[in-house]
Amino acid sequence: MRRKPLIAGNWKMYKTKDDALAFIYAVNVEVPDKDVVESVICAPAIFLKDLVKREGENLRIGAQNMHYAEEGAYTGEISAAMLKSYGVDYVIVGHSERRAYFNETDETVNLKLISAVNVDITPIVCVGESLEIREAGTTNQVVKKQIEKAYLNVSAQDALKTVVAYEPIWAIGTGVTATPEQANETIIAIRSVIKKLYNEEVSEQIRILYGGSVNTKNVDSLLSMSDIDGALVGGASLDPNSFLTLVRAALK
Repeated sequence: MRRKPLIAGNWKMYKTKDDALAFIYAVNVEVPDKDVVESVICAPAIFLKDLVKREGENLRIGAQNMHYAEEGAYTGEISAAMLKSYGVDYVIVGHSERRAYFNETDETVNLKLISAVNVDITPIVCVGESLEIREAGTTNQVVKKQIEKAYLNVSAQDALKTVVAYEPIWAIGTGVTATPEQANETIIAIRSVIKKLYNEEVSEQIRILYGGSVNTKNVDSLLSMSDIDGALVGGASLDPNSFLTLVRAALK
């Protein structure tokens, strides 16, 4: 079974409103059919309304973060229901930068995953290891724990509504990419964990992306691997032509 590829751009804290709109106008009519490849832009929250309003038939808009509570006294935060009310379809949860700088934990990732699924937003659940963990040879054990905690109390039916993104921390924004073989090996291990948590059907259907210095030069080799179903892309998603090259690579 071929899982539908997904290319998600993570703009992080870049672009002005005018930059964001210019990007959307440039790629809207150029991205592949959404039934063949899912093309997603995860933008800063302040741009979401404008981008959703202008998204074309085949482009989808995602958020970079959300709070797990339905509502409450959480100044500066945004709930899943708020995102849904604007027409947002995806949300990144547990990105390594959120974990490192904003105290995101495996426990909050779990709560956010559940909250997103409850309002029919697809969470892109990020997991990954540090360079020290990679060099110590314990990558699979660490990622296993991250997956187990992220999917705690999540049913098989809801697990199928999620996407996993394997992002080795040592490869994010460094220009250093895991080799296609390294990435695929870890993603196969992740799929094995999901199989043990649920069953083979879930593990074979859930999409697992690779992220970490993905660019137009290495995307083909990464996507050629057996278990890599797409990419979560940072810097290379900021340029319209680069983003289009990435999503078109998923057609091959």
